[in-house]
Amino acid sequence: MSGTPSTGTSSTQGQDHQRSLLSQSTSDGINNIDVEFNALECDSNVIENGKRKLTSNVWLHFDREKHDDVWTAICKNCKKRLSAKSRSGTTHLRGHLERCPRRVFHDVKQMLKATKTKEGDVKLSTFQFDQDIVRIELANMVILHEYPLSIIDHSGFQRFLTSVQPMFKIPTRNTLKSDIMKLYEYERVKTLDLLKRNKGRIAITTDMWTCNNQRKGFMAITTHFVDNEWALQSRIIRFAHVQCPHTSVVLADAMMDCILDWHLEKKVSALTVDNCSTNNAMIPIILDKLSRDSTLLNGEMFHMRCSAHILNLVVNEGLDVINDSIDRIRGSVSYWTGSPKREEKFLETVRELEIVSTKKLALDCKTRWNSTFLMIRSALIYKTVFPRLRQRDSQFKCVPTENDWVFAKEISDRLEVFFMATEQFSGTKYPTANNYLPILCDIRYAISQWGTSTVEEIRLMALAMTQKFASYWSEFHGLMVVATILDPRFKMKIIDCYFPIIYGDRASGEIKKAQDILLRIVREYKGKLKASSYSSSGDPTIVSSSQPTMVHSRLNSLSIFDQFLSSAPSVTTQMKMELDYYLDEPVIPRADNFDILMWWNVNASKYPTLQCIARDILAIPVSTVASESAFSSGGRFVSPHRSRLHAQTIEALMCTQDWLWTQLNAVESKFEAFEKEDDNE
Repeated sequence: MSGTPSTGTSSTQGQDHQRSLLSQSTSDGINNIDVEFNALECDSNVIENGKRKLTSNVWLHFDREKHDDVWTAICKNCKKRLSAKSRSGTTHLRGHLERCPRRVFHDVKQMLKATKTKEGDVKLSTFQFDQDIVRIELANMVILHEYPLSIIDHSGFQRFLTSVQPMFKIPTRNTLKSDIMKLYEYERVKTLDLLKRNKGRIAITTDMWTCNNQRKGFMAITTHFVDNEWALQSRIIRFAHVQCPHTSVVLADAMMDCILDWHLEKKVSALTVDNCSTNNAMIPIILDKLSRDSTLLNGEMFHMRCSAHILNLVVNEGLDVINDSIDRIRGSVSYWTGSPKREEKFLETVRELEIVSTKKLALDCKTRWNSTFLMIRSALIYKTVFPRLRQRDSQFKCVPTENDWVFAKEISDRLEVFFMATEQFSGTKYPTANNYLPILCDIRYAISQWGTSTVEEIRLMALAMTQKFASYWSEFHGLMVVATILDPRFKMKIIDCYFPIIYGDRASGEIKKAQDILLRIVREYKGKLKASSYSSSGDPTIVSSSQPTMVHSRLNSLSIFDQFLSSAPSVTTQMKMELDYYLDEPVIPRADNFDILMWWNVNASKYPTLQCIARDILAIPVSTVASESAFSSGGRFVSPHRSRLHAQTIEALMCTQDWLWTQLNAVESKFEAFEKEDDNE
């Protein structure tokens, strides 16, 4: 395709066309041609030097050539050959010019386009129709908004395009598919170059999804990194079809093919996957194929389990203890949301009882505890409505008891800490690695407090959660501990605060493990940097003071840490090194809008080695939400009317959509930033 977006000019024109308000008219174009010829054409035969002179203005648009005593007219725009015999006249030439797709109209109205600016104003600029650019923008539209490829066959769409630009020749479905694949290859090269130029390491998340329409398995692979401007980025690099059976060997081969194809074998920091036996077996296979020297700490911390998934398992383990009460609430919600007539009756009773709330009853999904939490919280608002409805509807029999509502209130208050943690872990626009340890410590402390509840069911729930928590998080992930230490709001103090409470007599040993991991990774990065990166030689030694026993009456988010800061002495060091200087400085106050990436970018000259470590580790996501979110788009792409799409086409659509939206959102963010600067000035 001649109009592939290989130059910055074509790309700019394509984006400009998407925001243009074209004001062309087919009749105006034809009338202008008629005026042009009527005003300038003279059909009289003028004899000059014994030969007929070509006086018609139509010859301004054609070249006349003679081959084998036959005259032909060659269109200067599209190079089409037409008859130029003396008996043929010029009517057919004028007719061609009216239809020529590459003819440039020398008419002010045809040469201008109206573009609406962000401020709502309209500006005029020159316009020249280009068939190839419009085809590129058509492919862009189909990819960005998940339109079916068959949209070009829809009569309404064809009529719309004809009314906007009659010169545009609508491509076939195969041509559109070819344009999409070319656009995918072009954007893939750009993304490949972006990852190659990035100075830091790249983290990967992956998950599997099975398409119901095609009965095919797809592996979504997403990269996460902090770019050279210190902004957190993510890109879907594969949405690969994986042949059955989906064993650990098959999945490992698919992952390694992707890593090698994208030249990431020496840049991967960690792989975040769901917690299942297949993924657990896949990790050692991948590490065997990767060079141990290319991984952090020889691959010991390569495997990162999805924290959101583990939280789901922990909460569900606790909810099983009081499953009967939840089932009765679920049954009530299901009954009164089962039909429009019942919903109307429910709302009528709500008005009678004068309950003021805009929240609606929401039925949960049993496998997602956060939906159960939202269901319970909404049902608690209307707990007085259900007994009234029991009197009005004899078929409504699953009425929750008063004890059920007591348990529901107890559960709702306690599960909020898990709900907030899941939201934090599921973020993709900000680093989550530095939130890992503080959130888990807060949850572990909360569960221990529930064990002292006067309600037996709550104590049993806390016991079940404690056991499940310990099975996955008896030891915290080493790189996540380092990420928390490299958060200037926490440093080593949060470990000194929480570990004695969580581990008891084992606290000193666990603190020592955290210190050892930190020192090992500092040595590793120090060896890779130039000698000038450090101001002196030797290894830092961290001496942590013993912490007093503390008693807490109630739980607030990190309230125990706030009390610890007010009473804990400063960390002492034996050798003044870069790490020691960092740890010796007091923690900075916590703020909701704190940008940890910006902090490390600003402090690069002060802590060069630690900055490199922070850049790589803070890019590691603690959940697979980024890869799982691709499946919602995947389900829309592989809809019934797209069920016959080839796997390569599906991958091209999925990846290119992610890349294009990322670029568009980046442009939008920059524009908003400029607007804010203008407002401040």
